[in-house]
Amino acid sequence: IGDDEQGYDLDLFCIPKHYADDLEKVYIPHGLIMDRTERLAREIMKGMGGHHIVALCVLKGGYKFFADLLDYIKALNRNSDKSIPMTVDFIRLKSYCNDQSTGDIKVIGGDDLSTLTGKCFYFQDIIDTGKTMKTLLSLLKQYNPKMVKVA
Repeated sequence: IGDDEQGYDLDLFCIPKHYADDLEKVYIPHGLIMDRTERLAREIMKGMGGHHIVALCVLKGGYKFFADLLDYIKALNRNSDKSIPMTVDFIRLKSYCNDQSTGDIKVIGGDDLSTLTGKCFYFQDIIDTGKTMKTLLSLLKQYNPKMVKVA
């Protein structure tokens, strides 16, 4: 989104009252996000072939996107000729204390990742500086996955 993006007037949307005083414009409508999420699910299905996917949700920020993406993948699995085996897991990475980065990254969850050697990891996260993501990618490399993708 460019700096000169005009956005959409708030009058075009149902804005919760607790956000009304904090918002000026809507830049990406929810329907557009959902459409892109569905398209991403299709790309995942196409790109994974028949490989077993380990869908790893990075909590807490990625949970809603993760759930929406999995709903689209499940619908495609039900309604298409090919079905991809999928395992779902959750992991939490903590690198902040209050609003300050600690410099260290603590991994919580994902205890059974070692049983998933050779599978394809596909996971979600909100990427800020990239340091946390680099740490997670290094962690996953220990398990020799066939491929790792980040959404």
